[in-house]
Amino acid sequence: MSRADTHVAVLMGGWSAEREVSLSSGRGCSAALREAGYRVTDVDAGHDVAQVLAELKPDVVFNALHGPWGEDGCVQGVLEVLELPYTHSGVLASALAIDKQRAKHLLANQGMPVAEGRVMSRTEAAGSHAMDVPYVIKPLDQGSSIGVFIVREGDNRPPSELSDPKWDLGDEVMVEAFVTGREFTCAVIDDKAWEVIEIRPRTAFYDYEAKYADGGSEHLLPAPIDDTLKGRIQELSLLAHRGLGCRGVSRSDFIFDEARGEPVFLEVNTQPGMTPTSLVPEIAAHGGMSFPELVAWMVEDASCRR
Repeated sequence: MSRADTHVAVLMGGWSAEREVSLSSGRGCSAALREAGYRVTDVDAGHDVAQVLAELKPDVVFNALHGPWGEDGCVQGVLEVLELPYTHSGVLASALAIDKQRAKHLLANQGMPVAEGRVMSRTEAAGSHAMDVPYVIKPLDQGSSIGVFIVREGDNRPPSELSDPKWDLGDEVMVEAFVTGREFTCAVIDDKAWEVIEIRPRTAFYDYEAKYADGGSEHLLPAPIDDTLKGRIQELSLLAHRGLGCRGVSRSDFIFDEARGEPVFLEVNTQPGMTPTSLVPEIAAHGGMSFPELVAWMVEDASCRR
């Protein structure tokens, strides 16, 4: 089937806390797919997404959703039931990767260096310091640094936001030792580890603003590191991708712990951002793959039963 005859539905938006990021990713991917020659329909995913897709009958679904429901195996299960080929990782890999603690535990058993941490209720985490400061508190299943707090020296109590009745990021949180050091990320595309970027945020840490605001962070590509460290980050990124059973494109994030002398795993993104400031398109372009070529490859790689 030619590209002009291939109907691609781009799922975007949704109802997670990352809705706006997903809309930005989806619109960018939709425009690039049209540039690559595909027939494209934009779908702002709602609770009726199964009905909408059943009526559209696309040849491929490009999943540009982020966060719970779109990135955790739920919509992937819907697409499997509808027998529609789709991009990115499948049901199991998506469900494992979005659960930070389970992903960390599974990968640590395969040799991944990780930070000390544990899961606890947000009520318990809000009551008193869960470990020696500094430490990090983060939701179990959110991305884009939403709901992440760094508890630093001199903070008398954990963040008050954890006790807010309006908190809607889950009743359990992960409390983790704060690792300081240079931050790196590496994309895996087509089961190969690509170039490594060093991220230098212009905010306190690589938070939502640093990720998405124009000029929020500096991306050094390729990262100014020696081949040994670069190779180690690439090796660990492949370990994360394969260890969780990811497909298509993923991106893994690390902090280089000077005390341990090695990169420490932060998380793997099974549906990394595709916004104008996102890292995977930047890495792909550096490797000679334009944005339209990247999304076209993802459509060609799409399948059911991933």
